[in-house]
Amino acid sequence: VGLLYQEYRDKSTRQEIETRRLQDSQTDPEESSPSEETPSEAEPTSTTESKAPPQISLLRNSNSRFNLWQDLPEIRSSGVLSILQPDEIKLQEAMFELVTSEASYYKSLNLLVSHFMENERLKKILHQSEAHILFSNVLDVMAVSERFLLDLEQRVEENIVISDVCDIVYQHTVNHFSVYITYVSNQTYQERAYKQLLQDKPAFREVISQLELDPKCKGLSFSSFLILPFQRITRLKLLVQNILKKVEEKSDRETTALDAHKELETVVKACNEGVRKMSRTEQMISIQKKLEFKIKSVPIISHSRWLLKQGELQQMNGPKTSRTLRTKKLFREIYLFLFNDLLVICRQIPGDKYQVFDSAPRGLLRVEELEDQGQSLANVFILRLLENADDREASYMLKASSQSEMKRWMISLAPNRRTKFVSFTSRLVDCPQIQCVHPYVAQQPDELSLELADVLNILDKTDDGWIFGERLHDQERGWFPSSMGEEILNPKIRAQNLKECFRVHKSDDSQRRKLGSRNRQ
Repeated sequence: VGLLYQEYRDKSTRQEIETRRLQDSQTDPEESSPSEETPSEAEPTSTTESKAPPQISLLRNSNSRFNLWQDLPEIRSSGVLSILQPDEIKLQEAMFELVTSEASYYKSLNLLVSHFMENERLKKILHQSEAHILFSNVLDVMAVSERFLLDLEQRVEENIVISDVCDIVYQHTVNHFSVYITYVSNQTYQERAYKQLLQDKPAFREVISQLELDPKCKGLSFSSFLILPFQRITRLKLLVQNILKKVEEKSDRETTALDAHKELETVVKACNEGVRKMSRTEQMISIQKKLEFKIKSVPIISHSRWLLKQGELQQMNGPKTSRTLRTKKLFREIYLFLFNDLLVICRQIPGDKYQVFDSAPRGLLRVEELEDQGQSLANVFILRLLENADDREASYMLKASSQSEMKRWMISLAPNRRTKFVSFTSRLVDCPQIQCVHPYVAQQPDELSLELADVLNILDKTDDGWIFGERLHDQERGWFPSSMGEEILNPKIRAQNLKECFRVHKSDDSQRRKLGSRNRQ
C-alpha cells in the first residue's frame, strides 16, 4: 500500500472538501460526475496478476497505485462498468474505499510497532511501565486490524463486483473492536507520559527525533502514529455512513449498513467517554479544592457531573431601576462554574479560591437578552434562578466581555432555548450549513473540535466571528471560529445533506420514538 494512513486520510478529506465546493457551485447536485460525487479516501492499492476470477490483494503488494475501484485494470478489462448502473458504481467505490483505507491504516500501525515500539534503543531507554502507557494495547489493535483486513480482502477477491462489506464491519465491531475502547481510554495517560518523557529523558527525545527523520515516516511525527486508532474508529463510522447513503432503501444492504453503523456508534461513544472520564474526574477534584461555601455546602464531585463552562462575568449592582446610572462601579466581578446539572455562583478571593454565594440546578435556569440598551449595557443578559440556594427565585443582570461570550453563556445556561436559525427541537428546517476547511481543536468545554470536511448546521452566529453549530454525522454541538469553515450556499446541497443525515440516523430516531412511547405508557 503506497500511502501511510495519515497521508491517505488528509488526501481523502481534502478531496471531499473540493467535491463539495464543486457541487455547491452548481445549480443541480446531480450535474457532477460519478467520480466527483464520490469523496474517495481511495487508497493507492495494488493488484496481483491473476486469471479468473480477478483478485485484488491489498495486504501483500504495494507497487501500483489506483485511486478508484473503476480504475483497477481487472475492473476495466472485465466490462462490468458498461453493465452497472451509475448508482451501483458509486456504491462500489464507497465499499472499496473502506477496504483500501483499512489497508493503509494497517500499514501505518505496522510502522508504529516495527519502527518505534520494537526499536532496540528505545526499549533500553523506556521502563516497562512507561512503554506500556505509551503503546498500550497497540499489538491487539493491530491484530484486530489485520484480521478485519483479511476478511475484507477475501470478500473483494470473491467477485470483482463487491457484494457487501458492512456485514463484515458489523461482525468485527461486535466481536473484536472493544480493543479500540481500551486503547483510546488510555489516551490521556498516553499524552501525559509522552510529554513527561520528552521533558525528563533527553535520550528518549533524541531517539524519537532520529526515528521520525527516517524516510519510512514520510515526515510524520511519532504522535501522529499514536493517535491512529482513535482517528480510524471515527473515520470507519463515516465510511459506513457513506455506504449507507448509497445503498438502495429498504434493501438487505441498507439493513446491514444500519446495523454496522449502530454498533460503530456505540464503540465511538464508549471511546469518547473513556477519554473524558479521567480528565473530568481530575478537573472536578481540582475545582472542589478551590471552593469555599458562604452558603450551605453543595457536594461538587459526582460520577455523573462534569464542567460545561467556567469564567468571569460582571454583575450589575443594585436594583434594575438603577441600570441607567453611569458609574464605574455599576458592575462587579463574579465567577461562574456551570456543570451539566448545577450552577455555582462565586466571587474570587485571595489564594486562587472562590467563595460560593449562590447555586441552582441547571434545569431551573432561565436567560433573557437585553437589546438596544446603549453602550454601557452592551452584551448584558438576565439570568434567573427559579429556585436558588435559599429556595427562592433570584435574578442577576450579567455583562459579558463580548457578544460571542454573552451568547455562549446564554446557550450553555439554557440549552433548550431557541437559537437564531433553528429550534433545538426541530430538525426539518433548512438552516445555514458550513463545511470545515481547517481543523480546529476545542479550547473550552463549550467548543467543538472539528475535522476537515465536517458538515455542520449553523444554529447561531455572532458578529465577532463565532458559530454555534451541530455536526451532522454525530449531532455534537459547540462553538468554533467562523474562519474554520466555508458556508454551503446551494439550498439543494443543504437539503441533500439533511436528507442523508436523517437516513443515517433513522434507526436511532425509531429507537427514540419507541422509548418515548414506553415512557408515556
